[in-house]
Amino acid sequence: MSKVIVIGGGASGMMAAIAAAKNGHQVWLFEKNEKLGKKIYITGKGRCNLTNNCEVEELLRAVCVNRKFLYSAFYGYNSQDVIAFFENAGMKTKTERGNRVFPLSDHSSDVIAALASQMRKAGVHVKLNTEVKEVLFEKEEGMVTEENAGELSDHCKMPHIKGIRLSSGEIASADAVIVATGGISYRTTGSTGDGYKFAKKAGHSVTELSPSLVPLEIAEDWAQQMQGLSLKNVEVTILDGKKELYRDFGEMMFTHFGVTGPLILTASTVIQKKLSVHPLQMLIDLKPALSEEQLDARILREFENNKNKQFKTVLTSLLPSKMIPVMARRAEIPADKPIHDISKEERKRLISLLKQFPLTVTSLRDYNEAIITRGGVSVKEIQPSTMESKKVKGLYFVGEVLDLDAVTGGFNLQIAWSTGYAAGSSIE
Repeated sequence: MSKVIVIGGGASGMMAAIAAAKNGHQVWLFEKNEKLGKKIYITGKGRCNLTNNCEVEELLRAVCVNRKFLYSAFYGYNSQDVIAFFENAGMKTKTERGNRVFPLSDHSSDVIAALASQMRKAGVHVKLNTEVKEVLFEKEEGMVTEENAGELSDHCKMPHIKGIRLSSGEIASADAVIVATGGISYRTTGSTGDGYKFAKKAGHSVTELSPSLVPLEIAEDWAQQMQGLSLKNVEVTILDGKKELYRDFGEMMFTHFGVTGPLILTASTVIQKKLSVHPLQMLIDLKPALSEEQLDARILREFENNKNKQFKTVLTSLLPSKMIPVMARRAEIPADKPIHDISKEERKRLISLLKQFPLTVTSLRDYNEAIITRGGVSVKEIQPSTMESKKVKGLYFVGEVLDLDAVTGGFNLQIAWSTGYAAGSSIE
């Protein structure tokens, strides 16, 4: 039986703690917040999209960075295993559009409660309001600290974990330490980058960090005028000059600064490198089910049936009300112009805008609005089947602290569950 310490009471940390305790180990989980799962609580707009009910190969395709690293972890603990875990814990689930899995209650608090109950059942000791300041490890010559860690030569015997030091100064010994501290997104949940500091002290590389799955800022003021408007069943294309960077179909929403929603969040993971160089063009196809010819025929019918009505009145059959003033201005057609006075050129401009409504993407929003952090502890220095460090024996890294991220749809939480389970179940 080993003494295991888990740093962080989020998704990956709680799963790691449960897996280690069920494996017969004594487990202590340290969480610096006043409660567990603060980030879980706000995911999925408070509903918690806890995984995606699909085959492993589809899980892997949804991973944007280092997907090969997750092969073993995903096959070792897949989405069906996650669903079974929560069902067995007494939390019913449901699968919605896009194979997204949610608690039947639509309450993320039920996910946290299920994890907490399983930790209690497994005998995990949970310490809230307890901050870990340092991870301690040693080699034969003695304790390694931040001051002398850099002096270790490559030919030295691999250091091994000894425990942690708390902010109070107290030292807790351990045979294994699992770092599950998250990234630096949603800082209000306690994600302040502690895990990167622990990793660097242990000699690990941390790749460049940036916000990911994050809303986009738009140059034009049209977005602000349509604030709160949700668009469903639209197609978004993002271009770098003539080169297509991203195209997908789904939902989005306008905000006071730009755009957000599932389509936009996923786009942010694809375009962020190019966007850091210069602005990009976004085109919204508001009627993707219709070709330009089909749309023209439909508009002609609408115009024929409403010859004496104003342009803005007829637009109500094509667009949500918040978008009508913006569309009329962009098409350069007075909103009160009678339909019978609208020229063929004006109609063509309207069709063009309905099929390719243009916006200029200027930047990503910051970490406070990012769902996840892109970048993290280099997976080249982590054992993919166990999540154990290749630098320090008995030190493990799981979840968002690693250089792993995926698109929206429950895939990032699946990374947390799978890596947490891999670490907790592999400790001997």
